Amino acid sequence: MNLAHALPPPPASVRADGAPARASASEALAFLAELSQALAVSLDLRRTVTESLHRVVDFMQVEAAAFFLLDDRGDADRLDADAVPAARLLECKLCIGPIDLTGTRLAIGHGAAGRAVAGDATHLIATAAEETSIWHAADGFVARSLICAPLRTAAGPIGALEIVNRRDGVPLSALDAELLDAISVPIALAISNARQAQALLEQQRMRREFDLARRLQKSLLPRRRRDAFPIVGLNRPAHEISGDFYDYFELADGRIGFVIGDISGKGLDAALLMVRAASLLRWAGKDGIAPAAWLARANDELCETTQDGRFVCAVVGYCDRAARRVRFAGAGFPPVLLHRAGVFADYPSEGPPLGILRGVAFGEHDVELDGGTLYAFSDGATDVRDGSGKPIGSAGVRALIARHATGSAEARLRKLFSELRHLRLVDDTTVLTIEAPRADAPEVLLERRLRAAPEELREIRAALRGTLDALGLEAGLRDRLVLAVDEACTNIIRHAYGASCSGDIGLRVLRDGALLSFELTDAAPCVDPSRIKPQPLGDCRSGGLGVALIDQVVDEWRIEPMREGRGNRLILRKRIETIDETNEP
Repeated sequence: MNLAHALPPPPASVRADGAPARASASEALAFLAELSQALAVSLDLRRTVTESLHRVVDFMQVEAAAFFLLDDRGDADRLDADAVPAARLLECKLCIGPIDLTGTRLAIGHGAAGRAVAGDATHLIATAAEETSIWHAADGFVARSLICAPLRTAAGPIGALEIVNRRDGVPLSALDAELLDAISVPIALAISNARQAQALLEQQRMRREFDLARRLQKSLLPRRRRDAFPIVGLNRPAHEISGDFYDYFELADGRIGFVIGDISGKGLDAALLMVRAASLLRWAGKDGIAPAAWLARANDELCETTQDGRFVCAVVGYCDRAARRVRFAGAGFPPVLLHRAGVFADYPSEGPPLGILRGVAFGEHDVELDGGTLYAFSDGATDVRDGSGKPIGSAGVRALIARHATGSAEARLRKLFSELRHLRLVDDTTVLTIEAPRADAPEVLLERRLRAAPEELREIRAALRGTLDALGLEAGLRDRLVLAVDEACTNIIRHAYGASCSGDIGLRVLRDGALLSFELTDAAPCVDPSRIKPQPLGDCRSGGLGVALIDQVVDEWRIEPMREGRGNRLILRKRIETIDETNEP
């Protein structure tokens, strides 16, 4: 809507002596209604307020007007639809009249505008000669009277609206002050709404940028290898996006190159540098040159292209497919740990971070694993806070590694990160392990036994939810799987054991890649699997509905009677691709 067409024309009535007459109450109400509507629907706040101020001047028949807003950046050319009222300064954003005050800045409490904002009250000054800090004689213009109304919001005044001198020479009155006070309300509301809309648009823009950065980062992380691969990595950002990364790749001579890195700083700038550094380090290591030369090449390139003082900490190296020997070099990265037979050995970085100084030489380590596991981790792991708020440090990381030293590398990393999440991550955390490949076996995520009684099911539901939450399952899918297991347990209690029989139920949850298995065992009389059939969920007949629900939730299920006439095993399986994504072990 164009404000020029939305607002009524100025009053045309005149006094007997030819001077303009004051607007009537009905004209004032119509003006306020049209002004409020125009401001409410406007998408161009600067144009709307500019035209509004001109119409206010014409409607109230004054010689000059000014529009002040709180602003701490001195940007006089912008109407601050997106400015934040942080400083205690007022700036004149718009001005109509013989004197141009645009850009004039006032401290709160100084001048009529400053006092109106400071006191959150409309000021009427019948004799304005003393207001030389605002309006002063110039080219024949003299401020005789003025009114200044604060632009009020729920958070306090955000500016002021000021008018000077009636054209008919009559001093501005209390009625004029009341009208200007009323006019300031829709203008203040429009500015406040514009700020909120701008802030929302900015949040949406940032969210889109962060989402793009997340997807780009994720695309750079390698997918999990299941072909007896010796390297496993896991990355957990502390916030929306991560400054950590890891990578591995195979060379023509059979060696495997690996990288783990950490970018200084936070936010989108660090994320973009992470993308560049990850690509650069991969490129620099593809020729199979020695790790020290690899770091030197990447360092010189980063020194040429990184201008904002950021730097990159990293460890790069190679191992053979059987992970018997690892050769690596570090640049400002935390010491790499070798854990073997309960004993730790550490290998510190022998060079500064990348991107600071050209021509730096880096040292190398050549380590025989001999059945041990090499752990490289970013400083986010040592910065994790314990219950008292203190960093766990290197000793805490060693304790975690020792506590989760059994099982496959994937299972150990998952348990390690699960424990870290129960503390407090304050920085991005990445861990890379290198060890001789072990035979893949399903990982046991949960194992419980419970009495075959309905009151025991609450505990098992809670344990199952926690287990599935740790895998990062979507809440709806998690709840359906919990319901399916709950129905299976209920059927065992009600139908397998029956009212006169007591016993217990065993539950195991296993993961093999993207496949989740739920195994329920009992000691009840063996059932005939051919008689267990699901009924249609719309069928009102009793029996078979729990089985139908299970049939809807899982991909497959089966019942295996045990030997010697007692005991059954019910197996439910569900493939969940989302738990086998790029950065999951």
